[in-house]
Amino acid sequence: MLVLLLLLPGVGVSQAAERLNDAEAVNYAGSLRYLSQRVMKNYLAVGAAIRPDKAHQQLDESVAEFEQHLQQLLDYAADSDLQKSLRQIESLWQQQRQMLLSTPQKDQAKTLLQDNNRLLALCEQTTHAISQAITQATNRPEALLINIAGRQRMLSQKIAKAYFALYWNVQDEGLKAEFEQAVQQFSLAMTQLQGSPESTEQIRQALARVDSQWTFSQTGFALNKEGRYVPTVIAVTTESILWKMDAITHQYEELMNL
Repeated sequence: MLVLLLLLPGVGVSQAAERLNDAEAVNYAGSLRYLSQRVMKNYLAVGAAIRPDKAHQQLDESVAEFEQHLQQLLDYAADSDLQKSLRQIESLWQQQRQMLLSTPQKDQAKTLLQDNNRLLALCEQTTHAISQAITQATNRPEALLINIAGRQRMLSQKIAKAYFALYWNVQDEGLKAEFEQAVQQFSLAMTQLQGSPESTEQIRQALARVDSQWTFSQTGFALNKEGRYVPTVIAVTTESILWKMDAITHQYEELMNL
């Protein structure tokens, strides 16, 4: 596990940040997770002709947003082990970026998926490190909730990514297990967020709306087990879930800033 080191003895995480505050830092680190999956998802969507015009637009926007958020986190994390891990993310990202923006090739998709999962793993480690360090330094449980809610954004995109790869018939024996694990993790985290005493009534109502849409999405997942795919339905529902969870993540961020 990566450990976030404070810049100077006796200086808190909040004081160390020059541009992002603590809640924003957790959110932005978490955004790297979902953006890593979003760009891969849209690469596959273009290749598989799943709303290709929309996928092209989302791909370009997500690449730009990933780089912007990474730079802001680098500014936040001057001189620390966190910056070292962010530089590792930057290096992996630069290796993948050109291929992600190229014309999708099915025979290259398996390698790119594996590289993409390595990028995700490093983004996960970094986000957890920031969340834990801020929780310990500020004694605010909302940092953990920002992390969990933000991770739901990533899982929505990871689910769509794996689904699209299966639909496009990418030859990767691990795809089905990855898909099923992400579905299970999303459901477990929904239960955790709904049961959290820090979740306000407004947040619980928003989570209930996500849960309703999530239940509908699982109808499409069940068809997948029968060899029937509904990629457009999954594209629309996971996109809606992404932005609903993004709004909920910001609500937890606002709680922490009170």
